[in-house]
Amino acid sequence: MPRSKRARVVHESKTTKKDHKEQTRRLFANIRECIEEYDHLFVFAVDNMRNTYLKDVRTEFGDSRVFFGKTKVMGKALGTDVESEAAPNVRKLTPFLAGAVGLLFTSRTPESVIEYFENFRPQDFARAGTEATRSFTIPNGLVTARGGEIPAEQDEPVSHTIEPALRKLGVPTRLVKGKVMLELTEGQEGYPVCKEGETLDSRQTTLLKMFGITSSEFKVDLKAYWTRSTGEVKLLETEGGMDVDA
Repeated sequence: MPRSKRARVVHESKTTKKDHKEQTRRLFANIRECIEEYDHLFVFAVDNMRNTYLKDVRTEFGDSRVFFGKTKVMGKALGTDVESEAAPNVRKLTPFLAGAVGLLFTSRTPESVIEYFENFRPQDFARAGTEATRSFTIPNGLVTARGGEIPAEQDEPVSHTIEPALRKLGVPTRLVKGKVMLELTEGQEGYPVCKEGETLDSRQTTLLKMFGITSSEFKVDLKAYWTRSTGEVKLLETEGGMDVDA
């Protein structure tokens, strides 16, 4: 039996495919323009990328330009040798363009940029697959919102509505007169969610987030910078990396 044309679904919305070649060309051209416009160019690395915090960086450096694109394209824009480099010695930054890295063009003093990123280390919730930076155990008895992280008189009991979710995540809880209680076998002092140094799974990170435990740090690792007026490239030795979201 032939297919009925009446049952045909006609989509009125139209989508246009991304022109990757045009995006590449625009990224290359924008970087070349910024090399001529700004006084300094920093290469930074990001670790535990969080888009929220990367937006904060873009907002803070509203008078500057931040690029976080394909490393090969950014490297070609800077140059790979004397003949192809966009400005004297800027090619020396190209070897740093590996992994989760970006470019920051700015006319601010290098000292002020370095100081900002040294102090910009917001705390965030850990992701699955990352290493636990601390141990966390839910104490016996009444389960509170912060899981014993703050004094009991400053905390409050968790809502009875999340008790099923806790049990589903493997936490041995039960309701006693509307209160969520941790029910452990004799001799146990609490329910261990994670131990420092172990690799976290999705169940553990969900529990950490439920109790407001932030154990991941978003940091920016400034690798090196170039100064247009002198053509000098300076390497930077800083701790950590940029946890962006990353």
